[in-house]
Amino acid sequence: MMRTLSVPSGRSVKFTSCITVKRKKGSQLAALLFCHVMPAALFALIVILLFNVPARAESGGPHVPLGSQPDTPSEVATPPESTPETSSPAAPEAPAASGAPSNGPADVRAPAFPGRSHLSSDPQVNTARALVERKRFAEALEILRPLVPDHPNQTEVRFLIGLASSRWSQESGIEDEEREALLDEAIAAFRSILIRHPELIRVRLELALAFFMKEQDSLARNHFEQVLGSRPPVEVAKNVRRFLTVIRARKRWTGYFGFSVAPDTNINAASDAAFIYINGLPFRRSTTTTASSDIGVVGWGGAEYQFPLADRWRLRSGFDVNHREYKGKQFDQTYAGVYVGPRWLINRSTEMSLLATASQRWFGQYSFNYDYGTRLEVEHRVFAGLRLSGRALWSDRKYQQQRGLTGQLMVFSLGARYVLFPTVQLNALIGYSLQESQLDRWDSNGYWTRVGTNVALPWGFTVGLSGEFRWTDYEAGWWPFLADNTTPREDQTRILQATLLNRAITVFGFSPQIAFSNQLRTSNAQLFDFQRNLVEMRWVRQF
Repeated sequence: MMRTLSVPSGRSVKFTSCITVKRKKGSQLAALLFCHVMPAALFALIVILLFNVPARAESGGPHVPLGSQPDTPSEVATPPESTPETSSPAAPEAPAASGAPSNGPADVRAPAFPGRSHLSSDPQVNTARALVERKRFAEALEILRPLVPDHPNQTEVRFLIGLASSRWSQESGIEDEEREALLDEAIAAFRSILIRHPELIRVRLELALAFFMKEQDSLARNHFEQVLGSRPPVEVAKNVRRFLTVIRARKRWTGYFGFSVAPDTNINAASDAAFIYINGLPFRRSTTTTASSDIGVVGWGGAEYQFPLADRWRLRSGFDVNHREYKGKQFDQTYAGVYVGPRWLINRSTEMSLLATASQRWFGQYSFNYDYGTRLEVEHRVFAGLRLSGRALWSDRKYQQQRGLTGQLMVFSLGARYVLFPTVQLNALIGYSLQESQLDRWDSNGYWTRVGTNVALPWGFTVGLSGEFRWTDYEAGWWPFLADNTTPREDQTRILQATLLNRAITVFGFSPQIAFSNQLRTSNAQLFDFQRNLVEMRWVRQF
């Protein structure tokens, strides 16, 4: 005879410490290693960065005070004549101040507005180029703007339009409203080229400069770093780093927000098993505990302000919110967090922040838990294209409904972001977490790694792929989910994600993105494994 058993979701736990966690022999060594090795590795990274950072990152030029301005846009775009010309295929084009972009050998000896041997087959384009070289930008734009709709060489025409608009915006006597309009025109022109030709480094550099002049620093920084990742000539790289220094020094307000529609096949991350076995006897599960599917609406956002305390010190304060809503409210999730603390700009390549944090989560219509803690963040640009980051978090977590889960949480992670090519970015992350609770069986050690890539393709498409793998070891005491109450629970989770973004479609600077995620957790404990497919149709900021 079949019996019905409802498995409650309530869980309770007991507080322990990092040193006194009791584990089986196999996981005890791993727990001790990660409990001490990961913090030591993060501390060692901080020490190395503090005392050894200038070696490679500063090789492109002398130290520049954080408040100083970089060279003018034309000087950044065009290295001085003393720089030797390079013909290496690996070296991208060194930007010149006029002419159509290309990916051929770099002409790094050109002055700010050089004469070019390359001439267009269209005399109007050649006339406009000559006017740009003579800084007669208004006349050049009068010729170029009517050519946009049907000119056979759209890349050259749009590039000259962007160049004339961005340079004209910096002329003296230009009203603020006109300057903004010219920069918008330049950004639109450069962006339209990159949609079809994302590999053109010169265009990307000019787009970064336009964003910089408009003080859209987050977007400017992203493109400057992609330029650095293309391994430009030394003088170009040095000037780009100066722009990055100014961006970091003048940073005040930042913000983000977005939303998506998210169909989910398993919103409660439940097992699809129909029975649970206790002492060899099958018990049918209650239907209220099985997987549920629905279409959710997700919204997220946040903002941060950095108050200058000194030349190299800032006071960071900000907040983050995230809300996921489903029909019926039962599985709604909300997160809200705030933080405040100092940020130290150690040098042009390295920074560190120490933040006090507080957050709260709601599940369904009830408060789920809240946290108070601290977070240490370190970031360092090792060399052009490679950025490392480290994070250490300690939090005291308290639960309102399931008070037995109350305990401390420690998380350590090391990450890397590498611009392999201007159109290809790689990222990787490794981490460790230690969760302590008031009930021994919910004490856990977690280990994870994630690798991913983003590739910009022609016609405005960007494809992203990532894989994440997690291993979580719990204490013993999981009967009836495990037949032996002395056997620890062990979970393995695999998350595969693919994203597709179209940069050619924009609404107020945001582009549509589709993200597909497949999640699979396997566990030696009954009812703790699950499968989940999640699709999100997002709007994200593209450039």
